[in-house]
Amino acid sequence: MTAKDILQNLLSLFPGLIVIDAWGEKSLFYNPEGLLRRGVYFCTIKEKDGENDAASGLDRDNVFRMSFGISKKTYTTLFGLLPVRPGKGRVIAFPTDFTQLNELMPHPVYGWMSWVCILNPSPNKFKELETLLSESYALVINKHKARQAV
Repeated sequence: MTAKDILQNLLSLFPGLIVIDAWGEKSLFYNPEGLLRRGVYFCTIKEKDGENDAASGLDRDNVFRMSFGISKKTYTTLFGLLPVRPGKGRVIAFPTDFTQLNELMPHPVYGWMSWVCILNPSPNKFKELETLLSESYALVINKHKARQAV
């Protein structure tokens, strides 16, 4: 699957998403009817390393990273305790190779916020992730409702 395939799949599976090109990535926000300024972050697709985020080796040819948030409960079930927030330009303390392809892992920078990521998911792996993506989508819908109530 390409980054474009992932983007199209996400937009077709989850209504109310908008895409914003920002910070060197495609950022998907939940914002039906444009009720909030940007909306609530749902997912990102990043295709190049950034100044403070180079752990995934995204400067390799045709490598991209899909990232999204899950509940703290699900995160700890999958990976154990949430890591400590890393310093600027650093990565979380987690025993993995953040450059591996097609493997769900904590986000190297935002794992402390219960964000996960996968580099170049295969079609089968993407299908496996739909339950987690649905959980993430439900979380952002609830956040969106809460922000409207303020």
